[in-house]
Amino acid sequence: MEATRHDVELASGHRIATYRADPRSPDPSRVLLLLNGGPGLPCDYLITPHLRMAERGWTVVSYDQLGCGESDHPDDASLWTLERYVSELEELIAILGLARFHLLGHSWGTWLGTEYALRNQDRIAKYVISGGAVDIPHLVGELHRLRAALGYDTVRMMVRREEEGSIEHPEYQAAITLLNYRHVCRLSEWPEPLVRSLAQWNMGPYTTMQGPNEFMYTGNMRAWNRIPDLASLNIPCLVACGEHDELPPSCSFRMHEALPDSRLASSAVARTLPFYEDPGAWFGCLERFLEA
Repeated sequence: MEATRHDVELASGHRIATYRADPRSPDPSRVLLLLNGGPGLPCDYLITPHLRMAERGWTVVSYDQLGCGESDHPDDASLWTLERYVSELEELIAILGLARFHLLGHSWGTWLGTEYALRNQDRIAKYVISGGAVDIPHLVGELHRLRAALGYDTVRMMVRREEEGSIEHPEYQAAITLLNYRHVCRLSEWPEPLVRSLAQWNMGPYTTMQGPNEFMYTGNMRAWNRIPDLASLNIPCLVACGEHDELPPSCSFRMHEALPDSRLASSAVARTLPFYEDPGAWFGCLERFLEA
């Protein structure tokens, strides 16, 4: 199964690459829209493993957000805001004619998906929150806890490098590599779609919104917190996480507690990428939720 690419033009004039895979007999009530991580990361890594859902009767839709993948790459840092990305998503859904759909956000896609859902929940049948967080200050505290496991001397070195602005130093990057192995993906060989997406990562949106790496939040999202607003999200939600995720289970549990109608699922072996690290459990859980 392969996705078909179709480029669309936003009112701003920017070109967005969209991808769609239809089953043999499309059903308008069985549409799954994917929002990938990043920001600035192409959607290839997320849509490729989920194409199997098209073989199970689901229309699978995704897109490269502005600034990444095959979409336009404007050199304008003022574009990299959550507000603009939500507006982009709203416009794109209208262009694609998606009246009602199931939404799956992964990592940064849960920030985008949650903000969209809080404004447009009437369009969403069910919402899957995978490896996400909607309280960045709480997440930052958890990330400090994860890196504390590297040991006092290593953490002291990292803090000094961050204060000096020398995070490109090999010793700092070595610590980040270890954290990525522990909490992002522990497979001995990373899947090809993931490698392709990572190779095309546009660090402009990422640095502006998040920061220089997965464990350092200095961008314009650093104070964002939607936990107090989740009580108004009256749609069925699946909150899923890996036990060793860089966005730890504590983040997922806080979302689960705050949502009026949610189910919590955890993979004991996965980090941030359960659809690669624990696909049997992931797709079984996903299908049960969507089909219920």
